Amino acid sequence: MARLARWCFEHRRRVVAAWLLTLVVVVGAGVAAGSSFNTNLSLPNTDSQDAVTLLATNFPAASGEGDQVVIQATHGSTIRSAPVRAAVTVALAKVAAIPGVESVASPYARDGAAQVSRSGTIAFARVAWDKQTAQITAADVKSLTTAAETAAGANVRISLSGPSITNSERTGLGKSVGVGVIAALIILLIVFGGALLSALMPLATALVALAIGVSLIGLLSHAFDISSVSTQLAVLIGLGVGVDYGLFIISRHRSAIKSGLPYSDAVAEAARTSGRTVLFAGLTVCIALLGQFALGVSFLYGVSVAAAIAVGLTMATSLTFLPAMLGFLGPRVLSRRERAALSAHGRTNTGATGFWLRWAQVGEARKILVALAALATLIVLALPVFSLRLGSADASTDPPSWTTHQAYAALAQGFGPGFNGPLELAAQVRSPAGVRAFDQLLVAAARVPGVASVTPAVTSPNGKVLLAALYPTTSPQAQQTADLVSNLRQDLIPRAEQGTGLVVHVGGVTATNIDFAHVLTDKLPLFIAVVVLLAFVLLLIVFRSLLIPLVASIMNLLSVGAALGAVNAVFNWGWGASVLGLSWTGPVESFLPVIMFSVLFGLSMDYEVFTVSRMQEEWHDLHYTGAGGVAAYGGPGPMRNHLAVAIGQAKSSRIIAAAAGIMVVVFGSFLISDHRILEEFGFGLGFAVLVDALVIRSLLLPALMHLIGPANWALPGWLHRLLPRPSADAPEEAPAGDGVGPVRAQ
Repeated sequence: MARLARWCFEHRRRVVAAWLLTLVVVVGAGVAAGSSFNTNLSLPNTDSQDAVTLLATNFPAASGEGDQVVIQATHGSTIRSAPVRAAVTVALAKVAAIPGVESVASPYARDGAAQVSRSGTIAFARVAWDKQTAQITAADVKSLTTAAETAAGANVRISLSGPSITNSERTGLGKSVGVGVIAALIILLIVFGGALLSALMPLATALVALAIGVSLIGLLSHAFDISSVSTQLAVLIGLGVGVDYGLFIISRHRSAIKSGLPYSDAVAEAARTSGRTVLFAGLTVCIALLGQFALGVSFLYGVSVAAAIAVGLTMATSLTFLPAMLGFLGPRVLSRRERAALSAHGRTNTGATGFWLRWAQVGEARKILVALAALATLIVLALPVFSLRLGSADASTDPPSWTTHQAYAALAQGFGPGFNGPLELAAQVRSPAGVRAFDQLLVAAARVPGVASVTPAVTSPNGKVLLAALYPTTSPQAQQTADLVSNLRQDLIPRAEQGTGLVVHVGGVTATNIDFAHVLTDKLPLFIAVVVLLAFVLLLIVFRSLLIPLVASIMNLLSVGAALGAVNAVFNWGWGASVLGLSWTGPVESFLPVIMFSVLFGLSMDYEVFTVSRMQEEWHDLHYTGAGGVAAYGGPGPMRNHLAVAIGQAKSSRIIAAAAGIMVVVFGSFLISDHRILEEFGFGLGFAVLVDALVIRSLLLPALMHLIGPANWALPGWLHRLLPRPSADAPEEAPAGDGVGPVRAQ
């Protein structure tokens, strides 16, 4: 790491030019090629996927996705008023003429009476596409919206709903990113003592990486399925970790300069210490994200690749582009006041002093109380996770200004909330007995509690498949709807199938979302076990210790548990939702725990490696210098451990606090994005970082390390010989003749 940083420092023009050329080429290619984002939610071995396969094979016209045009008559008019009917009929004819639209079921058709509410003021038209949502482009959605809204007027209000409409609404991050960047810059200015150029460097490094990353993700969307939300999550994660990586490296570089090291040596020292933190933390996040491929859920592939690209690029720019830029800054990495002080007084003391040292000493003196209090806090925060309900929020949680929310409200008012998420009953029939059995099933299903209505069966052109729509009385995101699906699959349908040769599947968007939640819930424990084991092995290699990785793994689990517990309490139960400006509640998005777990383990690794590395440096330095005061601590081993933990904590706490502050404001800024998924991720990640920095790294970790004692640093000899030793662990010798001995932490 040190050699790489020194090379980038010395060849800074070449390095910066290479990154800027890459930026121009990739962004230019991205603009020229555009993007082809789509969502492919394939769930093998699930009932909803079997329904999709059955319809695609035997009933192509019904296998495509469907959207709805919702019509609301106003000012005393009704749906059947002549002016309303004329305007809507013309608009629906325009919709039917759009390329890719298979059919339009108008409420004015012969069999369209069921599409008009009892009040006669609300109706809907079903728009069937000849392709899945993954193939419906933004241009298709715009054409549909434009054509449908031609009916809007003084007496008609038009809104639209459906998967493709929802995807088109969830765009735009400018406001959130802008707020996050400004807030991060303010914190960086405070941390760096007003050194503007130093404060700008982490942001510039992260933004270069994200500009390349976003364009690269757009290009990759032509090769395989990547949803548009993947880019947004990549920006959210990449901006947070990228700024933190820059903060770690620059703060160590500045500290080394203040201690008297030449600029090139200071860059090498920053890379040897903080650069190692960035490398291991970034690799952990990337590996954990790409490990989601093992879950076998296609939707997560694009999300994980996009996020891994963002994190990988921010790590790469932090380790190469940033050292090169520090070469251009030279002394200007310090503020004018700091440069004047360095010139007047020479090298300054960058050791542990002030508030952070006093804080570390208080934690040491009351280590048992601190450990118990911190542990109790984490457990209390994590308790709501045992009631975690995963699912997919419906359009009622969209911002009121979105057409999807307006369509949801109108349909719920006219027909009941279940009309926003109908279930599809797809039946494969082999005989007249099967047809009769399916008809009897529909009659029985209409009487089941929780069912509002069931449409008559429609037969496929080849006569092998029957299809009917079942409308629940409850909303798509309601637990009662999930219970209804379970009742249909486990009780009603098996009884109808018995002895008839009939095979019935429950499909549709609502059923697919329910299956998605079940699949991820079932696979989550194995995924967690793999990530925890990975983190344990990496920490074992880095710190040559058994207890440090074990304690870190347990603390990271508690941190993630606390974050998911808080997300469930706020977004599902509604605790404190009004304070955050949220006016709705619903299930936690199904894939949020998987993505959050991947990212948070990397972020926790980030802070763990940074903090414990400082403690480990002090442990080795105390051994080399033979520090006095042994008698006061009762022996060389306990004394060294107490000093190493306290001083290492004091030296790292200020930067950890600043890094956490940046993460919190960057992630928290996504609470103003009007995008529920991003709001959940922003809150969850921000809360987790806050808990990790305030409770775990500043309280629980040092208290436990004080209690464990010298055993923190113990490793069996056979395991020590077996483990690979990263070259970054070896101290770098300073160049001869500059008056500086072996580089050590300052």
